[in-house]
Amino acid sequence: MTKLTSSQRIADELSADLRARKKLLWIVTKEEARVEGYLFEAAASAGYAAYFWDVAQGVTELNGKGVNIGDRDPGLMLEAILNRARNGKERNVFIMRDLPAWLSGPAGVTTLRSLCNFCRFNSPRESGQAVIVISPSANVPDEISGVATVIDWPLPDRDEIGEILDLAVEPYTDEQIEKPKNGTRDAAIEAAIGLAGEEAKGTFQRSLVQFRKIDPASVAQEKKRVIAREKILEWYDPLPLGLDAVGGLENLKSYLVSRSSAYSPKARNYGLPVPRGAFLAGISGCGKSLICKAIATAWSFPLIRVDLNALKSKFVGESEQQIRRLFRILEAIGRCVVWLDEIEKSLQGATSGSADGGVSADALGAFLTWMQERKSEAYVIATANDISNLPPELLRKGRFDEIWWVDLPNSYERAQIIQAAMRQHNRSEKIDAEKIATATNNFTGSEIAALVPDALFAAFNDKARAMTTQDLLVAAKTVVPLADTAKEKIEKMRKDMAGRARPATKTEDRAAEKKLRVLDI
Repeated sequence: MTKLTSSQRIADELSADLRARKKLLWIVTKEEARVEGYLFEAAASAGYAAYFWDVAQGVTELNGKGVNIGDRDPGLMLEAILNRARNGKERNVFIMRDLPAWLSGPAGVTTLRSLCNFCRFNSPRESGQAVIVISPSANVPDEISGVATVIDWPLPDRDEIGEILDLAVEPYTDEQIEKPKNGTRDAAIEAAIGLAGEEAKGTFQRSLVQFRKIDPASVAQEKKRVIAREKILEWYDPLPLGLDAVGGLENLKSYLVSRSSAYSPKARNYGLPVPRGAFLAGISGCGKSLICKAIATAWSFPLIRVDLNALKSKFVGESEQQIRRLFRILEAIGRCVVWLDEIEKSLQGATSGSADGGVSADALGAFLTWMQERKSEAYVIATANDISNLPPELLRKGRFDEIWWVDLPNSYERAQIIQAAMRQHNRSEKIDAEKIATATNNFTGSEIAALVPDALFAAFNDKARAMTTQDLLVAAKTVVPLADTAKEKIEKMRKDMAGRARPATKTEDRAAEKKLRVLDI
């Protein structure tokens, strides 16, 4: 049995809707050209003759040939469809491209009424007529919301992206380009996942023109540009050192390493569930964001940062449309790390009330539903500095696999952080980690890591000599730790999280078993 693409599955469902004599289908997509072929096939499968309509050409066949039916005026066209329902003996589907613009405001009253009249008419079985509206928005007028079946058309999945790639390569000979082999083809498909059909086609064609081959790296680079244009997703480059760039957080790192095995074929055959995600709460500057970047590298997953604030809009319905598009992209991408940074700031109006017209509450509801019901292999990591204003339903089991508390680093971790920071700066000097760990008590991880560049400046300005332990100690004396300036707040956070989360850091007693020494980095 041939495996169906996600678009083919939706087309089969649409065909069933037509056979069930649904009169109005509302297709939400920005990919008019790609989707129309599926709509035509779905109509034919249901026994309908399909025609297309727009305000420029009127009624046409799939190949663009004009047909003498109706009018370019949307109101008159809908009246013609209603007359065919009354008098005809054919089954027709009219796929209307530009209709939504003519259904709003005072100028759209007549057209909207014509559509309502069509939906109310019960045509004989032998003369069934249906209207399919193609729109980039799911904002269906209230007057027809009860009869319209809204379908969010999915982005192309891996199989469909593969078909687009093969079609892009097909016109070229082996002498003109280097044809992609299995490994290159799979990598290019993976790099293009999450793009619309035309966007994927464009990236493949650009790669062929520029390199005379399909170059997965260039496809991925072009994808970053396309994704950035959406302004709701940010594509992050992998952290070169991966988990080695993160000092401490041993409990959390061990947990994440163990969960990586769930993505193997062996785990799938065993029936191991795919990990859903982790919630990281804790003190600012202690490695929550860094671990998000590191785990993407360790798992060889793309890292996507989602800005929930960018989803909000002052226009009614636009925020919901943005949220749906975000989920469609994430579902299409599949395996990735989704990073929701400082989620409490994005959702602060969801529970306490705000002047955003309920947008925050809507975003929270949509996000919770997606987290509970999603089928994608995206691993979601949400970070928060303060959970006091977060809704309890966000933190319950089922949304995330585990909730972690990220506290100030202990003495052993402080030595690890200095070690990791020096690796990031490609330094090999010998330092006394024990002295530095003692001098940085109550420092956050970011405050400790910032000592290295400060010490490097001091060493460079002193005849560009090697950095010493003393340089780091001098730099530490200039720091006023966050733990001192926000002592009461941190204590409250610790109290709030007690018994509610697993500690990301090993206890001081466990860390003491590892003897501190002069590190040769």
